[in-house]
Amino acid sequence: MNLEDLFAQFYGADTEDEIDGVIKTLSSDARVSWTPYGDNESFFGVIENQQASPVPALVEKITNSIDAILMRRCLEDGIDPKGPAAPKSVSDAIKAFFESSQSWDLPGKRAIQAESIQILARGPRSDTSLVIYDDGEGQHPHDFGNTFLSLLRGNKNEIPFVQGKYNMGGAGAVVFCGKKRYQLVASRRFDKTGPFGFTIMRKHPLSAEEEKTRKNTWYEYLLIDGKIPAFDIDTLDLGLHNRVFATGTVIKLYSYNLPSGSRSVISRDLNQSVNEFLFEPALPVYTIDTKERYPKDRNLERHLYGLKRRLEEDGSKYIRTFFSETHSDSEIGSLKITVYVFNPRIDGKSAKETKDTIKREFFKNNMSVMFSLNGQVHGSFTSEFITRSLKFNLLKDYLLIHVDCTSLKNSFRTELFMGSRDRLKNGEECTQLRHLVTDILTKGRLKEIYKEWKDSITTQSDSAEDLLKDFSNHLPMNQDLMKLLSNTFTLDIKDRTKDKKKEQKKTKTSPKQDIPFIPKRFPSVFRIDLKSTDKDQVPLTKIPLGGEKTLSFSTDVEDQYFDRIEEPGELKIAVLSHASNEAQGGTGPGKPKEPGALMDVSISSPSKGKIRVNINPTAQAAVGDAMKIKASLSSPEGDLEQIFIVQISDKESKPKATQEPKADENNIGLPRLQEVFQSPRDGFKGWDDLDFVEMDYSTVMHPFVEGDKLDTIFINMDSTVLKTYKSKLRSEEQLIVADKRYVSAVYFHTLFLYMISKNRKYQIMRPKTDDMESFDDVDLSEYLKDIFDSYYSEFLLNFEMGTLMEALAD
Repeated sequence: MNLEDLFAQFYGADTEDEIDGVIKTLSSDARVSWTPYGDNESFFGVIENQQASPVPALVEKITNSIDAILMRRCLEDGIDPKGPAAPKSVSDAIKAFFESSQSWDLPGKRAIQAESIQILARGPRSDTSLVIYDDGEGQHPHDFGNTFLSLLRGNKNEIPFVQGKYNMGGAGAVVFCGKKRYQLVASRRFDKTGPFGFTIMRKHPLSAEEEKTRKNTWYEYLLIDGKIPAFDIDTLDLGLHNRVFATGTVIKLYSYNLPSGSRSVISRDLNQSVNEFLFEPALPVYTIDTKERYPKDRNLERHLYGLKRRLEEDGSKYIRTFFSETHSDSEIGSLKITVYVFNPRIDGKSAKETKDTIKREFFKNNMSVMFSLNGQVHGSFTSEFITRSLKFNLLKDYLLIHVDCTSLKNSFRTELFMGSRDRLKNGEECTQLRHLVTDILTKGRLKEIYKEWKDSITTQSDSAEDLLKDFSNHLPMNQDLMKLLSNTFTLDIKDRTKDKKKEQKKTKTSPKQDIPFIPKRFPSVFRIDLKSTDKDQVPLTKIPLGGEKTLSFSTDVEDQYFDRIEEPGELKIAVLSHASNEAQGGTGPGKPKEPGALMDVSISSPSKGKIRVNINPTAQAAVGDAMKIKASLSSPEGDLEQIFIVQISDKESKPKATQEPKADENNIGLPRLQEVFQSPRDGFKGWDDLDFVEMDYSTVMHPFVEGDKLDTIFINMDSTVLKTYKSKLRSEEQLIVADKRYVSAVYFHTLFLYMISKNRKYQIMRPKTDDMESFDDVDLSEYLKDIFDSYYSEFLLNFEMGTLMEALAD
């Protein structure tokens, strides 16, 4: 048996059927044997129960390739990976081993580095196999059993600068390799001291007898003459991009079951999916397809370097703004939340077209909130977090939140993520983190952005207000109906009228002239916005025990200073001294406290010359404690520093609850009614004025929901339904009545359908387009919009208008 020819047959097979045919030719060879993966037949369940989806399983392979390259560089430099001289983190390793890494932001330089890790497509379009190559450390054939083909041995657990910890060998990907689970593993050590080894992994095909006696099958790999087959090489032509194979590792996943949306040109579709899971990878990666598969595609080789760079690159047409919130917590450690807000309209597209484009480009895996370690996403929330926790429904399709968990305490982090590194544990830590992220984002800059967006689309005309008043006066009320309404609607007409008068008063006063903010790349100004000082003229603020305070600092640096890719800065908070009330006075010595445990701190990225810092003293603080704090804003010419004092004061007494005035039952709270026309007119908005609301001739209405409350009902006065109906009418009076009936019918049917469905707690689902056995949750507002767009409103008009028109004709 010529082993080089055998490898060529294995590598040349591009589908499961082809590799299966090669394997069958070996069935009668006595030298061929198969041994259980991990030397244990019981590992079948361990392998099968790793990643739940093929893309994160593939990302584990890429992560292993990154680890292998870092290991090679470490060994080439003569450093013991487990010794004290080894880098302490992934980022430290990149700085130590890749001095040119700063130049990877340039496409040409990045492309050269990306050649070290390649994902290549093979086989027919409908049955794609994937090759993963890296020029990392590689392994000797006799070490395969302890590395590539081992499980749960903790090989990397003592190496701080790699991401692999659980010694799974990226085994989760084999589960998605066709029905028979074929995977080729081939490698040669980086120093060229040994031969090139290879083997095939598969799911053991149970014999007829084994079917009767075995509960489960197992995974196994090929041996020839009792060992990993190997042969000597100088180089091999494996069809890699711009290089031949000399050392490193090649893995082939046969008939890999890529999900819908990632099955087409892998240099585009799979590239985008992998980018989402590798939010900020340590090394760039190439994705490469072939002319044989896609002869008309012009860009078959694309490198990827993480979603972060796609989002933050200069001139991105998709991103309106992005900012960060950094939180340091004495209990769980530190985390950084970066929020990306998308443009609701791009390239002259409609709201619907823009939303579809954003979803296709950035949300292939339905991850609206990403939780990452060392740049790799380990878990996520869908957009339900935005609607249910943040209650910012308007931003549901235009918000991406990244939570960097790298600096969380290890004890907290291990309870947060599954060992498969693709999802969160449904436990106490996950709930705690969800509440923390919610609290930070609903108090900070995102709340201001949401209010701006909401104010830009919600108004109400006098005629609409009159209609709602008339309705509330004639609606027969009882206790149950009032309770039902109060659970669904929060806006009160009287309050709106007061707000309107306030707005009118505001407009009469001369507006304040805003001084234009001219940002600088690096800061030259940094000062705290506090008027109070202590006896030494040091700025002073008091925080009540158990409370918190947000401090503002003025600066002249640009908004993205903390988050930009090139030359980012940071703000550090340090406790210089702590004068404890318990340590002074009294009859005995006080208890000294550790400064690091005295307060939790959240830092917002700059916004138009202001940096907000939220300080929340911990339970260790006591009334009378005073902490001298130094805030340091980094700058190339030296840090800018501001010293201030935080003093803990008595708890604030709760104000006495004032009795709520009795609600006027004849003026119930109702959602806003907003009539919208194709082109704007006096008091009414046009379709293009509503950046976040999809409006065209086919649209009848759009319900805007805030949290669980129905806030506004947008009604399209230029819908095809209304235009078609009005085309049959003759008199001006009929046309006016038709408009009123259309508005009232759509508004009140929407109102009560929403109210009843919400209060009866109905959940709506529909089959996925690519899998009729799986279902997606459908938001109630989307469901109602679809109902009205699908002939329901036409039925309402024709059914309810007939009698009215006859009466008018008489």
